[in-house]
Amino acid sequence: MIVDEQGFPVNEELTAKERAAAKLAAEVTADFERRREERRSTESGWLLNMNFFSGNQYCDVSPLGGVVEEDSRFYWQSRRVFNHIAPTVDSRVAKLEKMRPSLKVRAFSDEDGDLKAAKLATGVLSYAQERIDFGRTVSNATMWSEVCGTAFYKIAWNEKGGRQVGVDENGTPVYEGEVSVDAVSPFEVFPDRLNAEGLEEVNSLIHARAVSVDSIYERFGVEVEGKEISEFTFAGYSEPSAGKLPLEKMGMDGTVLHRSEILIERYTRPTEENKDGRLEIVAGGKLLYEGPLPYENGEKGEREFPFVKQDCLRMPGAFFAGSVVDRLIPIQRAYNAVRNRKHEFLNRLSLGVLTVEDGSVDTDELSEEGLTPGKVLVYRQGGKAPEMLDCGGIPAEFAQEEEWLEKEFSLVSGVSDLVQNSTPGRVTSATGLQLLLSQDESRLTPTIGSIERAMRQIGKQILRLYRQFAGNARLMRITGENKKTQVYYFNAIDLSVNDVQFESEEAATPEEKRATILELYKAGLLSDENGQLSTENKNRILEAFGFGSYENARDISALHIAKAGEENLEMRQTEILPDSYDDHSLHIAEHTRFLLSAEFKKFRDGEALKRRFVKHMEEHKKFLKKETNVAEFTEKGGENQ
Repeated sequence: MIVDEQGFPVNEELTAKERAAAKLAAEVTADFERRREERRSTESGWLLNMNFFSGNQYCDVSPLGGVVEEDSRFYWQSRRVFNHIAPTVDSRVAKLEKMRPSLKVRAFSDEDGDLKAAKLATGVLSYAQERIDFGRTVSNATMWSEVCGTAFYKIAWNEKGGRQVGVDENGTPVYEGEVSVDAVSPFEVFPDRLNAEGLEEVNSLIHARAVSVDSIYERFGVEVEGKEISEFTFAGYSEPSAGKLPLEKMGMDGTVLHRSEILIERYTRPTEENKDGRLEIVAGGKLLYEGPLPYENGEKGEREFPFVKQDCLRMPGAFFAGSVVDRLIPIQRAYNAVRNRKHEFLNRLSLGVLTVEDGSVDTDELSEEGLTPGKVLVYRQGGKAPEMLDCGGIPAEFAQEEEWLEKEFSLVSGVSDLVQNSTPGRVTSATGLQLLLSQDESRLTPTIGSIERAMRQIGKQILRLYRQFAGNARLMRITGENKKTQVYYFNAIDLSVNDVQFESEEAATPEEKRATILELYKAGLLSDENGQLSTENKNRILEAFGFGSYENARDISALHIAKAGEENLEMRQTEILPDSYDDHSLHIAEHTRFLLSAEFKKFRDGEALKRRFVKHMEEHKKFLKKETNVAEFTEKGGENQ
């Protein structure tokens, strides 16, 4: 037994654990520092983009790294900023917001089981997106990707989210849990390879951000020392050194975070040795957590990174994508130079340039006061009188270059003047306007495709987290048939994520969808063989135009189908009789569909259940036959009369 200097026994095993934890924490911290250093030039490019977007456009990346301010060549030079990057990015974001794909879930087949699983998955997605304000998260991530080129979504399970379901033995509230989706800036994500083109090619990923020591203690129960962090990226940046721009000049916050530490989360992909992967969390040189990846969010139930990547303009052989701001910066520099030189020329024409003979006038007084109206200019007797220098007129090249640069903003950004100005001056025909809109959509296709892929991956991970953590009786409120709000419990096992297909609606604006529907209606493609518009298609058309509730309020066929579905569930346990007011044809069709489905074949007592359904349908047929006889009798009576 080993004892210390006071003679007390030393827990050798605990000491070994502490040494291993300290060694692992140092290794993770060193790995983070190495990745940050490798990516330093890329981060400088992001900072330059954010400076130009915020309006600080007289700066550049220095050879030593970091963003430095450019000095003016002459003190009198005009250095005004005519920011076209910000409105261009705003126009792109507005267009992308309008064309954002909405997530749908489609079943593999028309079987009742697949249809119900798809309906449940769609309901869970709608329920989750509404609870976590998913639209705002996507907007934030889209802004990051447009300015810096890449943005990330972090999909996690919040144990303190959702409804409170009770209290534990210590009196602490217990919640049912809720999925959370957060937009993560590229400054906080550090892959192990910068030449990997996607998350699937990365073996490990680090998520680093600044967190207060109180939050660290509340979450992990470990006390860390803490320090002051004055950083924009919240990922380990130090104070701006000499020659670099101070944060306030960079158009950034620059708020000092007191008693904070860099929280480093390193995610390692599963391997043959580590089937569940690894997650190490370090802060302040201390190991806070070590264990497997927490979420079963892979395609086949394996554990994967809880991140989804969204790009603006993908680049081959690069993990971080390019941004439209990268392409606009040279044009913005040239545009600022042309406008400033033009204004300087106008100042020369309006104020004039005075030529004087040496010693003929008081040049100091003339420099300070200028040629004010009514000024008496005294010059030396015998000397040459001062005169204005002929500067000529403004060269036509200024206007030509300015106009060409404005066109180039639209050409490079993929956003036409129709979107920015609403009333383009050079295009007046309807065909030309439609061509401009089509060009905008085609240029935005790569970005929209990346957003669509990200939405699909997010949807899959959300459903997999609910399947892993939701339990056996999860309350959910969704909008069902006939715009009727339904509140019911569902079993997480019913979320067969691998048995449904995730698809996104076509990325088109609501106006374009409505125009397409009208064209299909005029062509007769939505009508049946008799030229009549079915009730189902009528409801869908009205819903697309925002008036679905009016027709659904009058149509009761959906209610009859829903009632038949409820009867299918009830007859699994007991016999029930139909009601006289039922639409018996619809009920018979729904019951027959269930008997022919694959779900019915899964029941062990299939014969008894079939007899129950056949007996129930016979009662429906009796009602239907009685209604037919009454109708025939009424018709014959009318003919006799």
